[in-house]
Amino acid sequence: MATLTAPAPPSVEKQAAPPKTERLISLDAFRGITMLLLISHGFGIHEALKDKQNLQWLASQFDHVAWVGCVLWDLIQPAFTFIVGVAMPYAFARRMEQGATRGELMKHVAWRALMLIVLSNILSNWGSTKGLRPQFINVLCQIAFSYVICALIWQLKFKWQVACAAAMMFFHHALFYLFPAPDGPFGQTGNIGQVIDQAVLGYTYSGYYTTINFLGNAVTVLFGVWAGMLMQSPRTHAERMKILAACSAGCFALGLALAPFIPMVKRLWLGSFTFYSTGWVLLGLMACYWIVEMKGWRRWAFPAIVVGANSIFIYSFSQVLRGWLSRGLMAFTNNFDWMGSYGAIPHNLLAMLVMWYLCYWLHQRKIFFKL
Repeated sequence: MATLTAPAPPSVEKQAAPPKTERLISLDAFRGITMLLLISHGFGIHEALKDKQNLQWLASQFDHVAWVGCVLWDLIQPAFTFIVGVAMPYAFARRMEQGATRGELMKHVAWRALMLIVLSNILSNWGSTKGLRPQFINVLCQIAFSYVICALIWQLKFKWQVACAAAMMFFHHALFYLFPAPDGPFGQTGNIGQVIDQAVLGYTYSGYYTTINFLGNAVTVLFGVWAGMLMQSPRTHAERMKILAACSAGCFALGLALAPFIPMVKRLWLGSFTFYSTGWVLLGLMACYWIVEMKGWRRWAFPAIVVGANSIFIYSFSQVLRGWLSRGLMAFTNNFDWMGSYGAIPHNLLAMLVMWYLCYWLHQRKIFFKL
């Protein structure tokens, strides 16, 4: 008598995606890793190694470049904003499945953007002795502007989304070329971004940042939206990875090809930086996706997911209270002075551990701060 045997399950690489509104755990892990890196203050590595001649190359990875170039520390904001973009199609799909119209969806987007701008200004003005003044360069403000722009673009056909991205990038750079600074289009002082800020706000930001950076930032968020759309598609894991890998390679190539003509300046969020940083961010997303979704290794991601689930809380805490926490711990650790400059590393790790535990405490009680 013949026996019936069930067909073997397909390999992980050939399995199709989960439903388009199912949570992407690898994205939560990637978000958490990004936030842990942010609140670590570079794990104290820059402070510990900056005077060690043979290790300055490593120290430089944990501090922003002065103007032209890109290191690890310059990739945190692109990663965070890209992740916002990846999450958008999932969030929008859930709301529309629950019966929200596109009009209601846009009202929610506008309200959320407004709350991000308000929170950003509270954090940026906290403790100021010079009086309140509006600012729009904080990462939350930049996300707010990009969120609205990308929510509008997301509703278009894909070819028009690409056209909008190209138009934003062209307009952004055209402003610098049409109204150059005294030492060239992308000079540190007197560029069009600073001129606009001086005219509108009455001041320019420290560090040579400009408000119109949101145009480049919006392109990064839109790249994230496209990655999210890819994750929602009925492609297999392997197909998604191939597309992400091709896009990463293309971003690296474009970023490096543009760099001789358009300098790689994060503080202006120019095209070369946009593409080059996205190449690295895509590699980070791919790594998390391969480990979590394809291999099914999820336990390691729990510490990161705990932080990523309360990203607004931990970002706000880091902005306002991280210095207070560090000084308080120093009373007990003395900054590990017996280790010399290397003491900055365990001290910053301890501060990060305390902040992680705050997120864990909230996670255990299912308390999540969201906008």
